[in-house]
Amino acid sequence: MRGIEKDINGYRLEICSNSSYSALQAQKGGASRVELCQNLENGGTTPSYAQIKRSRELLDIGVHVLIRPRGGDFVYAEAEFEEIKMDVAFCKETGCDGVVVGILHPDGRVDKERCAELVALAKPMTCVFHRAFDRCSDPLQALEDIIALGFDRILTSGMRNTALEGAQLLKELIAQAGGRIEIMPGAGVTAENIEHILLTTGATSIHSSAKAVVPSRMTFESEDLEGMNEPTMETSKENVEALVRRLQDM
Repeated sequence: MRGIEKDINGYRLEICSNSSYSALQAQKGGASRVELCQNLENGGTTPSYAQIKRSRELLDIGVHVLIRPRGGDFVYAEAEFEEIKMDVAFCKETGCDGVVVGILHPDGRVDKERCAELVALAKPMTCVFHRAFDRCSDPLQALEDIIALGFDRILTSGMRNTALEGAQLLKELIAQAGGRIEIMPGAGVTAENIEHILLTTGATSIHSSAKAVVPSRMTFESEDLEGMNEPTMETSKENVEALVRRLQDM
């Protein structure tokens, strides 16, 4: 089953969700689609097969899956590349709407050979080039390379820590793309700044985690051991609803 991505006053809101529960909260809050991942604390990594399958079963909206085998950089060994391909194939078999991938050379160029292989493997799913874009050495050339490879969308903060800071480059990228690919701002997007980012850049799709911190439910604590009892994060339905309201009012 493929998801239905509804417009919100002419915009689409993608929520980065780190579990099937979080993905369901995004849908209940009114999101257009989700980017499913794990490990938001480290920039997001590939979710488990169970999380992918369960999210597809639960959601009517679009499900796009981040395929990133580890944190750190976007230069991958052959063994890691094989894992990426297996994950892409599983998402296709499971009926996901899209995958979110990206591979670079050490000098910051797009790894066109490997990315071409991933796009061919993923189609007809939507192919999104993730924030590896923000580590490219030449964003304007990277944009042309990614378009030529057949990607449908780029998720980027405009090569800054937040999309708000990167708004000027995002605007330039959207102008250069000229409708050939969708540029989707992401990173640090909140109900307070979503309107400014969209109006400044001219984007029609935007990405937010809409997350809330969840304290540990443990009541027992050991003073002799550190870790394994930290707060976690999950998608907040209320935060998604706040983003949706701002879009509806634009």
